[in-house]
Amino acid sequence: MPISPPTTIPSPVPGGDRAGPAQLPDGSAAAGSCRPPDLQPIERLLDANLDRAREGLRVLEDWARFGLDRPDLVARSKDLRQRLGLLHRDSYKWARHSATDSAAGLTHPAQSARSSPDQIVAANAARVQEALRVLEEFGRGIDPPLAEEAARCRYRLYDLEADLLRTHRDGDGRRSLLGSCSLYLIVGARSRDVVAGALAAGVRIVQYRSKAADPLNDRQRLLEAQELRRLCHSHGALFLVNDRVDLALAVEADGVHLGQGDLPLPVARRLLGPDRLVGSSTHALDQLHRAVAEGCDYVGVGPVNATPTKPGREPVGLAYVAAAASACPVPFFAIGGINLTNLGAVVAAGARRVAVVRAITAAPDPQAASAALLEALARVDD
Repeated sequence: MPISPPTTIPSPVPGGDRAGPAQLPDGSAAAGSCRPPDLQPIERLLDANLDRAREGLRVLEDWARFGLDRPDLVARSKDLRQRLGLLHRDSYKWARHSATDSAAGLTHPAQSARSSPDQIVAANAARVQEALRVLEEFGRGIDPPLAEEAARCRYRLYDLEADLLRTHRDGDGRRSLLGSCSLYLIVGARSRDVVAGALAAGVRIVQYRSKAADPLNDRQRLLEAQELRRLCHSHGALFLVNDRVDLALAVEADGVHLGQGDLPLPVARRLLGPDRLVGSSTHALDQLHRAVAEGCDYVGVGPVNATPTKPGREPVGLAYVAAAASACPVPFFAIGGINLTNLGAVVAAGARRVAVVRAITAAPDPQAASAALLEALARVDD
């Protein structure tokens, strides 16, 4: 869609109602013109956020080009970047003065934690979205065409981000990420804050397990799972659904986890296709061997200890963990009442990955609890 050049709102100058500063054909002020002092901070702000948005879009564009080989996504990223470029007035660039910007060069520890393409894409998409919102809010009074275009670009970016992240989530990408995960978090209903804290600490696989006893209907489960999937993907983490293949497909989850009484694994695989993950709970070696033979991507091994999340189920103890460590050709996660206190014994039995519920969800500070567990697991291979 063609973009008309931005209009300029005449600005008052000291000394009366004379015309504003001399303007160039693009609507910006000519060099040397006297800009109203109260306008200059807004112009600097617009310039900074136009730069942020265009730089972030270039990161997305280059990943679509060199990482994904997707010309269609390249074109969409470039279109947004060029739309903003056409509205980047010279007067905004002239308002720059980095030497007096007290926040120039500030960084955040989260920047050094971005190691996967998904994390980089998500971080830069968020950067662009935030910059577009600033342009939309502050541009209304000084540059309405810019504000309107920023709003249009922001809504288009939501879909572009989803497509960029979804494209990278093929079977190999998911399985590679699964293999790097040491801590698997299982959550129930109303767990957004817990998941957000765990992801911030570095957890990279989350399972949503909403049982019949939860006070939610299927529509509510759908909305909750969609929110958690978006949150996980924004951190480059895997999101799985317990039991429900239909729900996993509906929210575009990375896979499902099946219990011994759930849908047979070959049926779930046929419905999900080859690129999504399928995990299986096992309580004995014969179940583990069968799950592997049927093509599972990982298994749960437990319950190691008695746990209220599985009332009435006898714990299998550490012997099964040791047997799985010797016999399992796919990643396995020890599960069942595991916490920082007993983690050492589970690791000594041969586990290098664990799945937890209450060790994080019942902690006063889920982020700190997640970080402590991750740190303890990281020491295993040191």
